[in-house]
Amino acid sequence: MARVRMYVTDWCPFCRRAKELLRSKGVTEIEEIRVELDARGRAALEAKTGRRTVPQIYIGATHVGGCNELYALDRAGRLEPLLGTE
Repeated sequence: MARVRMYVTDWCPFCRRAKELLRSKGVTEIEEIRVELDARGRAALEAKTGRRTVPQIYIGATHVGGCNELYALDRAGRLEPLLGTE
């Protein structure tokens, strides 16, 4: 299974929805970088993605984007292959 890393905040409903979808696909471990607690994490988020919004999701080396992009990948049948769970 591919490594999943997410830039998140604790209070973000989109972060929670993204984690729920990933868990429903069998992801048991998500590396979370809580940007509201970690100024370096927020700076890394902006440097890597050019975005300030959360969640920002990486599956392996692939930057998926946010929650909407994650759900779009799932609808297109491309999430499970990316995760390595098909």
